[in-house]
Amino acid sequence: MIDHEQERQTQQTVLVSDRVLENSTLFVATLTSFIGPFMISSVNVALPAIQVEFTADAVQLSWIGTAYLLATAIFLVPAGKVADIYGRKKVFVSGLAFYTVASGLAAMVKTIAWLIGMRVVQGVGAAMFVTTGMAILTSVFPPHKRGRAIGIYVAAVYIGLSVGPFAGGVLTQHLGWRSLFIVVVALGVLTVLLTLRFLKGEWADAPGETFDLTGALLYGVAIFTLVYGATLLPDRKAIYLMLTGLIGLTAFVFQEKRTRHPVFEVSLFQRNRTFAFSSLAALINYSATFAITFLLSLYLQYLKNMPPQTTGAVLMAQPIIMALLSPLAGRLSDRVEARMIASAGMLVTVLGLINFARLQGDTPLAMIVATLVLVGFGFALFSSPNMSAIMGAVDKKYYGIASGTVATMRLLGQMFSMAIATVVLTLFIGHEPIQPSNYPEFLRSIKNIFIIFALLCAAGVYFSFARGRMTGQRSKTD
Repeated sequence: MIDHEQERQTQQTVLVSDRVLENSTLFVATLTSFIGPFMISSVNVALPAIQVEFTADAVQLSWIGTAYLLATAIFLVPAGKVADIYGRKKVFVSGLAFYTVASGLAAMVKTIAWLIGMRVVQGVGAAMFVTTGMAILTSVFPPHKRGRAIGIYVAAVYIGLSVGPFAGGVLTQHLGWRSLFIVVVALGVLTVLLTLRFLKGEWADAPGETFDLTGALLYGVAIFTLVYGATLLPDRKAIYLMLTGLIGLTAFVFQEKRTRHPVFEVSLFQRNRTFAFSSLAALINYSATFAITFLLSLYLQYLKNMPPQTTGAVLMAQPIIMALLSPLAGRLSDRVEARMIASAGMLVTVLGLINFARLQGDTPLAMIVATLVLVGFGFALFSSPNMSAIMGAVDKKYYGIASGTVATMRLLGQMFSMAIATVVLTLFIGHEPIQPSNYPEFLRSIKNIFIIFALLCAAGVYFSFARGRMTGQRSKTD
């Protein structure tokens, strides 16, 4: 009798301990998933103030964002592999420390060059905690709870994107642009302290493996030339750089196939249909949706003559819906097959993109907001279940690599989306500023871009549905 009572108390203690670990992990990971998007979107609002202080030109301003994205893209996959070998918590905390210190230094810089340099360090730190945050979350939560946790994690990303422009505008206007980085320092310090206090233990499922430095360098060069080339489109140099990037990726694949411990397990794409098709669906989905905010911002301010503040309020409709519904979609994916929910989400997004392709100069604002809500609903249905499918399709020792892949697909998709928009706008209106004389061409370019996006997303529906059923998916509830 006493033995049974002791056993019952031990089980209760373990359950409580597991729940504390799950809750603390979810809180810390969610906070870091908020920090990155918040920093990106808030700094974009502060660019005019930065330009005035440093007398910066347009190219220098563009590098404030580009340097961050490039550094993040280059270090995502290598950071994931290092975390799998040496410990995800170590890399997570180190990345937060890098990010926090760089943010503090960015608040004190005296030149635009130093600001760009600190953005590079921020990008390295972000790569380290982004790729490990998702991996730790997946390691801690069992499959039947994973979708809900990932849904909350994804929602924090969209909250960051929603809050960033507004908070960035308020802080920049009243306290100056440097206050944005000081706020991030406070969030970073808080997250580091919480991680050290509550995240006990370590997660390293590939101990003893060696790090493939050659593969990491090939990957870095390939991603750099691809992403940097995309930022230069439609310039001819962009084509050469992107071709160099493709050659570099090919060399990277050959390197990874012949090395014993690759920095990225390319065979996952060959033998794991769920992982490969889910990753491709993510790439396509971001390629078809990321430039929506950019295009509608121009449309509303030029053709609708709306002030920036009102434009920002309108564009918040999509990320707010995404933030509200992502946790529900993630929870639903714990009970219903993930590919069905994600595929339905992509199909809803296709309908929204088709509706945007019908934009006219006199399209009612209510119709635009309704379509943004529709796209946000589709994206929410897709994102959390698809991410859960990717992480659930691989063994524990590949969690870091899989998490890095998710983030890389997102980043490359975002760059590809902007590249499509830039090329089409250039073809229709050239390098001329947008003005009343070319409004008709501008409107036609937007409609053609949305047609391309709709076709891309329709192709993504196929890959999302054809990934196959996840064998490890459960329907167990809390």
